[in-house]
Amino acid sequence: MKNLKTLLFITLLSSSLCLTAQNKDTKKADKEFARFEYVDAAESYKKLIDKGDGSSYVYGQLAECYYNIFNSVEAEKWYAKALESGDDPEMIFKYSEMLKANGKYEESNQQMEKFASMRPSDNRATAFRKNPNYLPKILEQGKKFNVQDAGFNTAQSDFGGVVQNGKLYITSARNDNRKTYGWNEEPFLDIYTLTKNSDGSYQEATLMNDKINTRHHEGLVSFSPDGETMYFSRESYYEKDYEKDSISKVRYSQLYLFKATKLGNDFDNVESLSINSENYSVKNPSVSADGSTLYFASDMPGGFGKYDIYKAPINSDGTIGDPVNLGQKVNTEAQEMFPFISSNNTLYFSSNGHLGLGGMDVFYTKEIDGKLAPVRNVGIPISSNGDDFAFTIDEEAEEGFVSSNREGGQGSDDVYAFKKLQPLCDVLIMATVLDDKTREPVNGASVTLYDAEGNKVVTKATNEEGVAEFIVECEQDTELEVVMEDFESKKVPVKGSNEEELAVQISLDPIEKIVTPEAIVLNPIYFDFDKSNITAKAAFELDKLVQVMNKYPELVINATSHTDSRGSESYNQRLSQRRAKSTQQYVISKGIDKSRISAEGKGESDLKVKCGSSCTDEEHQQNRRSEFLIVGGAPQNQK
Repeated sequence: MKNLKTLLFITLLSSSLCLTAQNKDTKKADKEFARFEYVDAAESYKKLIDKGDGSSYVYGQLAECYYNIFNSVEAEKWYAKALESGDDPEMIFKYSEMLKANGKYEESNQQMEKFASMRPSDNRATAFRKNPNYLPKILEQGKKFNVQDAGFNTAQSDFGGVVQNGKLYITSARNDNRKTYGWNEEPFLDIYTLTKNSDGSYQEATLMNDKINTRHHEGLVSFSPDGETMYFSRESYYEKDYEKDSISKVRYSQLYLFKATKLGNDFDNVESLSINSENYSVKNPSVSADGSTLYFASDMPGGFGKYDIYKAPINSDGTIGDPVNLGQKVNTEAQEMFPFISSNNTLYFSSNGHLGLGGMDVFYTKEIDGKLAPVRNVGIPISSNGDDFAFTIDEEAEEGFVSSNREGGQGSDDVYAFKKLQPLCDVLIMATVLDDKTREPVNGASVTLYDAEGNKVVTKATNEEGVAEFIVECEQDTELEVVMEDFESKKVPVKGSNEEELAVQISLDPIEKIVTPEAIVLNPIYFDFDKSNITAKAAFELDKLVQVMNKYPELVINATSHTDSRGSESYNQRLSQRRAKSTQQYVISKGIDKSRISAEGKGESDLKVKCGSSCTDEEHQQNRRSEFLIVGGAPQNQK
């Protein structure tokens, strides 16, 4: 993928390389491929095809060239040709990625189904089988951010975006004084700083000193909380650690992590970290807000995929402890990179192994009570069908940066500034409404979502499966109210959760055919002290009354309203009349003819609880009520 190219932060793996020439005819192209010269290699492989070499090997290598420079259209074309006579699972997975990057979601899913059948235990396969219709959910979840070009991109690769002490640090190939690298003919990468103007624009980027930048690649940076220590990536060529392939004559370097300490206004005293090894790469540093933990990506042995995300303690003396793999909840058989741990300990990272939109998407999770919450896709427009990586955010200011090679940019990779518009973490509540007697789904039931303060949020009707879906913010308590003709209404509290999906089953009791008037249960409603307005709880009970009156059109009701014993008798009489009137008006507002409900205020003359001056608040509440009596049109025995 192209973002991997810009960082050189991937050691090319045997699954996507063949360092030994397939035959003497492919030797030149294979050598260019092994040297990461994908543009030249692609031309050489195409010449072989023009000469009649239509082998699956050549098609596959050509597809890999375009895959590595993220030419998704050409990669799709040649993967399709290679797979006409081959069935390599990893190639099928990459083909699926390219189809998805080109917006061919249905075809991509077909290839993922094929991949899943070949590797059923692969995490990528099990995630897809569990949620094959994931794409609409990611698209619907999106647009929680406003994303704009950061304003300082060039025609070369620019990526990153870490703010420290008023300076923005990025990585860029804009230095024309550096020699170019064969992968894409761009200069080697350096670290730059930019200063923001008062109008929001940025001043010209400044190259960091030669203690930080060398003639080799340097990459993303992160800082200790006090800003005195900077961690960054660099090629191991600087340490003279590399291997030379005997066939291709290519020198293979690893990526190492370094730290530099502040000296005056600049950084110096560069040291290689103890977790570096000539046998694998470590890269993409991110320091936790308390400075105690270093997160990074590595292809060290023992991981789950090509690159995994690890964390390691930063000891009090500045040394780094033993790395710990974040496990299969985060890491897949593909690649997870570019970790960023935010101030509220949310871990953001990029992956092409979790379910996404194509290429590398941005995902996030958070440790809660010692366990990682489900990994979620940030969604559009942060994630796109290109490669999206190097996500950073200031959680307090709700703004940050993300890098991408999406269409419409200035160069091969660009930095985008974003502003968060809505809370990121959410839960899909799937409410299923059933008939309590038959256990059949109830179609067309009205389901209303209320927030923790009792405010109505939205109302939806259940579908043929009895399901209504709502998206709410994580860890927020809510309540669902279900209303359906011929059923008793019901309210169900929903505890806040961090799960990606939460299933809630609600069983409604049918309103039975009634034998006698006494069998109709009409619950009273209650009023706040010295108030006559209908509360949300009272409205819920009155809606039940309306349901019964709709079911039995001849039914006539008398509502009597009461007060507690506080206040004068005359005042209480007037207050009860107001309560009776508001009760009656609510029922009429729901479509019940006014001739079918009368209302009478009884003041304090008929106390439910006679407790005098020693009444508790609860006892006073029981007296502040409206009650209902059937006075006409009672249903007869209908059995």
